Amino acid sequence: MLARIIDRVGRCAWQTERGGSAFSSLIEAMLYQQITGKAAASIHRRLREVLGRRHPRPQEILAASRRALRGAGLSRQKIAYMRDLAARAADGLPLRGLARRSDEEVIEALCAVKGIGRWTAEMFLVFRLGRFDVLPVDDYGVRKAAQKAYGLDELPDARWLRERGEAWRPYRTVASWYLWRSLEPSREKKR
Repeated sequence: MLARIIDRVGRCAWQTERGGSAFSSLIEAMLYQQITGKAAASIHRRLREVLGRRHPRPQEILAASRRALRGAGLSRQKIAYMRDLAARAADGLPLRGLARRSDEEVIEALCAVKGIGRWTAEMFLVFRLGRFDVLPVDDYGVRKAAQKAYGLDELPDARWLRERGEAWRPYRTVASWYLWRSLEPSREKKR
């Protein structure tokens, strides 16, 4: 099934984030949790305007007023999560050293922060650290694409995806990228 998707989508163009810090990447990942990409991008743009910079730093998140952050479109809960991350980063959470840790160590360290769960940590591994073997089994897009590709009546659960994903080792991130791209309308291979 994945071979058909690869043939249809074409060459893999997965890229990691360039610029900014691990902190700003996590802030952005928090913004994208449980809302549409379009809404998150709009909130992210307004947050950058409020803070006056493209890549926020912990001290700027801590110094910004609740009113200004709410005005950017952040919920009270996301403000609390971002401030928890900012406080931990300011107190020495070793964000720079995460690249030297194993995937599970990164997930464990990040999940200690309020508002960061396994999905956010996995997105950090994929899009910030560029890890090749991450399969986000709880990601809606991956689940939806697998349902479609395998002709399933319902979304597959995490266990089903983990079992299928064993065949994709050690490139499960690349498989995830293809699954995500397969959901894009009229995604045809460029010749």
